[in-house]
Parts: sequence; C-alpha cells; structure tokens
Amino acid sequence: MRLAALISGGKDGMLALHHAIWEGHEVAYLVAMFPRRPDSWMFHVPNVHLTPLVAEALGIPLVRRATSGVREEELEDLKAALSGLDIDGVVSGAVRSRYQKERIDRICRELGLASYAPLWGRDELSILRELLEEGFEVLFVGVFAYGLDSSWLGRRLDEEAIADLLALRDKYGISLVGEGGEYETLVLDAPLYRSRIEITDYEILWDGYTGVFRVLSARLVPKAR
Repeated sequence: MRLAALISGGKDGMLALHHAIWEGHEVAYLVAMFPRRPDSWMFHVPNVHLTPLVAEALGIPLVRRATSGVREEELEDLKAALSGLDIDGVVSGAVRSRYQKERIDRICRELGLASYAPLWGRDELSILRELLEEGFEVLFVGVFAYGLDSSWLGRRLDEEAIADLLALRDKYGISLVGEGGEYETLVLDAPLYRSRIEITDYEILWDGYTGVFRVLSARLVPKAR
C-alpha cells in the first residue's frame, strides 16, 4: 500500500513507520500535526517542531498542519490534512489507546483509506526491547506522571531505563510505552534515518510535577559507522 505515516518525532510512530516499510509498503508522506495548545488529546506536543528534521533524515516529504488541539475538533484538522493526499492508507503508532485508534480508524473509513497500526495490541515490553535491538536512539522529552521526575528529561532509553519503567509500572500502574500520556519521546536515530539528529541546544522546563526537555536547536550529522 501507499501510506501516509502519522509522526510527532516519538518512538511509537517511528517504529510503526519502520514496520510499514519493512513489510513492503511505501510510505509516501509523513504527516505531522502542530497543536496550538499544550494539552492536545490526540497529538504529541513536545518537540514536534523538529519533524522537518526527521523528514529530512528519512528522505520522505512532510505534510505539516496546525490544529486547534481542542478535543474532537482536532480530528477534523487531521482529516483535512489527509484528504488531499494520493494514498491508500494511514500508518499510526497506536499500541493500546482505543481513544486514539478508534478516531484514526473513523477518519480513515470516512476517507476510504485503510488504517494500519502494526504495533496495536502488542506487549509493551516487547516494543521497548525491539527499539533497543534495532538500534533506535530514543530520548525522553516529556514526563507527566507520578514517579517520573526531572531526572528523566533528556535521559536515553536503555536497559536501565526499561528496568526503572517496569518498577514504576508495578508501583504506580503506568504504561511502559507512555500510552496514557505518562511520557513523550524523541527519536534521534533509527535504522532508516540517513543521518542522525544531534541536539545543539536545549532547555529543561520543570514545574515540580511535570516537565519538558525542549530542543532549541538541532542539526543532522553523519551516522556513526
């Protein structure tokens, strides 16, 4: 199928995009939604401004669209972004969130498109382990749940981080992949990136309970051989 991939720069959408290509589909477009408010119900906010750099790293055209970020209204913005594209379907990184998947499915039905979610229903731990095994470089850039403190901002996903997430799941019931909005991520490198993203300046915003690692500037650099 000829697909558009919904991306924010985070790990789940990026892994789903990789699965689509690995399974023989063509990802013709990346689609990134830019919410006007920080509490969007559907779309990732921290560092979505880096998606043009992600698109350049992948060598895939990017479709950018602003969205109100208002519940349900933002779905019409996504539908408008997809409606003019020459595609057969949409690939998304939904894992367990019925709110997200049911709404993407509905938009696709209305547009006559297939909704493809290769991570849907998968064991969350297996997703984190696949990211490490395939060489994804993933940074935590937003924390919004009890147990996730400022030390997570700018931290990389590795075996130690997975162990800590497992402990937090057991103690507080968080989603290992952050599907409940517990945390957000940014993929700096991935198997299909032609170059990796290097952060050259950033700031950490922390209010005592939640926080964001905001990238102020970044560039593409050659991948290590």
